[in-house]
Amino acid sequence: MSRKKYSSFITDGADKAPNRSMLRAVGFTTKDFNKPIIGVASTWAMVTPCNMHIDQLAKDVTKGIDSNGGKSIIFNTITVSDGISMGTPGMKYSLISREVIADSIETVSGAEGFDGIITIGGCDKNMPGCLIAMARLNRPSIFIYGGSIMPGYYKKKPIDVVSVFEAVGAYSNNEITKSELYEIEDAAIPGPGSCGGMYTANTMASAIEALGMSLPGSSTQIAVSKNKKTDCINSGKKLLDLIKNDIKPRDIMTKQAFENAITTVIALGGSTNAVLHLLAMASAAGVKVKIEDFNKLGKKIPVLADLKPSGTHVMAKFCEIGGLPPLLKRLLDAKLLHGDCLTVTGKTLKENLKNVKDNLGTDIIKDLKNPIKKDSHICILKGNLSPEGSVAKISGKEGLSFEGKAAVFDSEEKCMNAILNRKIKKGTVIVIRYEGPKGGPGMREMLAPTSAIMGQGLGSDVALITDGRFSGGTHGFVVGHITPEAFDGGPIALIKNGDLIRIDSKKKTLELFISKSEIKKRLKQWKQPSRSHLSGALYKYSILVSSASKGAITDKGI
Repeated sequence: MSRKKYSSFITDGADKAPNRSMLRAVGFTTKDFNKPIIGVASTWAMVTPCNMHIDQLAKDVTKGIDSNGGKSIIFNTITVSDGISMGTPGMKYSLISREVIADSIETVSGAEGFDGIITIGGCDKNMPGCLIAMARLNRPSIFIYGGSIMPGYYKKKPIDVVSVFEAVGAYSNNEITKSELYEIEDAAIPGPGSCGGMYTANTMASAIEALGMSLPGSSTQIAVSKNKKTDCINSGKKLLDLIKNDIKPRDIMTKQAFENAITTVIALGGSTNAVLHLLAMASAAGVKVKIEDFNKLGKKIPVLADLKPSGTHVMAKFCEIGGLPPLLKRLLDAKLLHGDCLTVTGKTLKENLKNVKDNLGTDIIKDLKNPIKKDSHICILKGNLSPEGSVAKISGKEGLSFEGKAAVFDSEEKCMNAILNRKIKKGTVIVIRYEGPKGGPGMREMLAPTSAIMGQGLGSDVALITDGRFSGGTHGFVVGHITPEAFDGGPIALIKNGDLIRIDSKKKTLELFISKSEIKKRLKQWKQPSRSHLSGALYKYSILVSSASKGAITDKGI
C-alpha cells in the first residue's frame, strides 16, 4: 500500500516540477517529496480562550509527524466563540461555523492532496466540524481535543462561564450586588481551554474518543498540561501507522461505534447538542443513526457523572482522577459498550482498555448500582407539538413531567427581556420560536435565558421549549430542537399565550392541548416569515440546512 496515495499526484513526476517548486518555498526538501504529507488542521484563534493555545499544540503534532517519517503542513480553519456570542445576534453563526469548519478542512485537504489529516479542536462546533470533514474525506485521520480549562475561583468555590450567566439572573433578582457580579465575571475564566464542565465541548470530545477517533485519554486532559502535549506528539506519530495500515475514518466510525459514543454521552450526563452533532457526523460517514436511537439506548444506560452543569464537580476533577478511559472500562465491564470496535490506535476499544484500572471511586463518577439516574437524561419527545421529534434534557432533579400555560416569544431577545424584568411566573412554559436552523437562522443556544431563570431560582418552577437549542451549560426543565421548526410551519409556530402544554419524559411526549381542528385553523392563518433580510452565509445556510431531527446538515445526507 502506497504511503502517498493522494500526495503522489502533487509531488511525483517531471511534470510536477512547478508543484514541488511551490512546496520548496514553504519548507520542503527533496527528501520530503518521498514522504506522506499530513495536513494538520488547527482551529487556533485569539477570539476565544478555548482555542488560544492550539497553535502551539499544532506545532507539537508536527514533531510527532516529522520525526516519524511524515511531512506535516499546518493550516488554519475558523472558530467562533459560543461563550462570547451567546445571547447576541452573533450566536446565529455558531452552528453555521460547524459547516464552515467541515467545508474548509475538506477543501484544503482535497486541494492539497494530503495523505492523512490531524485536526485539533477547542470550542464547541470545532469537534463535529472536524469529524464531519474527516468522515467525508475518508483518509487516515485523528482528532485531538485542545483540552479543558482550569476552573476559576470565587469565595474559594470553583466557577466557570456558566456561573457568570447564572450570576446575571441572580443580579436581576437582587440576590447579588453589581460589585459581586463583576467579581464573578473577573474570576471565572483563568486561561486557555474549553469550558470546564460537561458542556458541549467536553461532551463531544468524550464522544469522539469513545467513537474511536482520538487516542485514549485525549478528551479528558487539561489544556495546559504536559499530557496534552504528549497526546499531540503521539497522535502525530500514530497517524503514520494508520497510513501504513490504510485505516480510515469509515473503518472506525461504524454504527456500533456511534452507539458507544451515545452511551458515553448519556453516562456523562452530556450536552443535548450531542444529538445534533452525532446525527450529522454519522450522516457524513454514511452511517444510519436516527434520532430515535437515543431513546432506544437511553433505556438501559444510566447517568453516572456528577459533573456541572446538572451536577457538582468541574471537569478538572474528572481529569484528575483518570478521566474517560476508566469510565469506558466501567461501561465495558458492564457490557454496555461494543468492545470490538476499531480505534485510531489500530486496536479495538477492548484492547485499548485491557490494562486500564477503574480507580474512579464513586464520588465524581457513580457506581452502576447507584447511578444519578437509572436511564438517560436525554429524552427524544414526540407528540402533536413535535411530530418529527424534540430533545429534552431531564436530569430528574426538575421532576419527570411539567404542565403549564404558554408564554410565547418570537425571539430570544424578547424572552430575555421578560425574564430580566421578572415577568415570568411560576408554572409557565416559556416558548421561544423562530430560532430553528432555518428560522433563526442558525439555531441559537438559549443559555442566557435558561441561566437567568436558574439565577432567579425558578429552575424547578418554569419550563422552556424552543425550536432553537441549548448550551451544554444549560440545566433546568428544557426542551429544544422542536421539529418541524416554526419557520416551516411546525406546530410551535401556532402556539398562543395561555395555551396548555405538557412535557412528559416518561411517555416521551410533548403535547399542545388544542384540538386538531384548531391547529388546522391556525395553520391556515399562519404565514411563513420572509428571508429577504438575509444575505451571505446566513442566507445560504437557511436555504441549505436540513431539519434538526436529521442533524441540521447542509450536505445531501444518506
